[in-house]
Amino acid sequence: MSTLASTTTYLDRIRRARGAMADHDVDVLLVSVGSDLPYLSGYEAMPLERLTMLVVPRDGEATMVIPRLEAPRVVEQPGVFSLQPWNETDDPVALVCELAGRPDVAAIGDTMWARFLVELLGHWGSTTRFVRSTTVMNELRMRKDAAEIAALQAAGAAADRVAAQLQAGDIPLEGRTEAQVSADISARLIAEGHDVVNFAIVAAGANAASPHHHAGDRVIRTGDIVLTDFGGTMAGYCSDITRCVFLGEIDPEVADAYAVLHEAQAAGVAAGVVGVPCEEVDRAARRVIAAGGYGEYFIHRTGHGIGMEAHEDPYMVEGNSMPIEPGHAFSVEPGIYVAGKWGMRLEDIVVATADGPMALNSSNHALVALT
Repeated sequence: MSTLASTTTYLDRIRRARGAMADHDVDVLLVSVGSDLPYLSGYEAMPLERLTMLVVPRDGEATMVIPRLEAPRVVEQPGVFSLQPWNETDDPVALVCELAGRPDVAAIGDTMWARFLVELLGHWGSTTRFVRSTTVMNELRMRKDAAEIAALQAAGAAADRVAAQLQAGDIPLEGRTEAQVSADISARLIAEGHDVVNFAIVAAGANAASPHHHAGDRVIRTGDIVLTDFGGTMAGYCSDITRCVFLGEIDPEVADAYAVLHEAQAAGVAAGVVGVPCEEVDRAARRVIAAGGYGEYFIHRTGHGIGMEAHEDPYMVEGNSMPIEPGHAFSVEPGIYVAGKWGMRLEDIVVATADGPMALNSSNHALVALT
């Protein structure tokens, strides 16, 4: 279960969701497993074969349809939704359809199991048009309020503390496997207050050229660059940070490339100004890397949104012309990856504010040499 906000917060979110439904002619919003559910209700459903569904009509009371055995886990929010438990012999999809009526347009949560969508199609068929819940929820979820930003700051500060331990040499690297270091980082994230570790990438030497390398039995040695990218969930909101260190004297080629990367990441952060298209963050970082001669080695977008999910809208990528708005939270993480040799990435989480981009990570951005 995610950390609960106040009932007033959930009432406001439901109200704003209904406003978006009216704007887009959506008759009912149906959210199941995924982050839309706790965002609107405070309850995070287990990903079970038993259906949990929040039914939000554009007009009328919201109802949470839930397996009876799961109902005790729900903290009820008076006025936000009513609780309707179902028994093992009931048909929960039929119950959802009864509550929703026969809508012309239904917005469906992106991460709802396909089996339930297929069953909804069987009930409503071609009489109902289905759209993604992002039609209703994206604008709400992207613009973080003050409490959400505070939660992201706390999670980011906890991740920073682990990064600082790495850079200080407090996390042993020499002679350990990537997997051992990944487990160490994960334990430290929990010790610093995270409830869950979402990932802890540790990639040494040539393995760092694979952006999402799975930490394995490769032993870390002097002369390796070590890329670490880790984050988790803390009080319902996510952290995500990437820092690299080098064992021994830094190779001149690696040092030169890292200087370009460092400049590119700073340019990307500086570009995250309210009113600027999201793609300009990507362009700003990419221009620096291309000018440095490493353009072909930057093989992914510059950033992703973050909040209750580690990856959510808005995305900092070419083609996304959406203007950045106050409260947008996103990563800035350019990388340079030379196959068979080395890779590097540098990442902060940034929140757009009226006063300019606010980076939530402050641990050392340099390529620290460890002995």
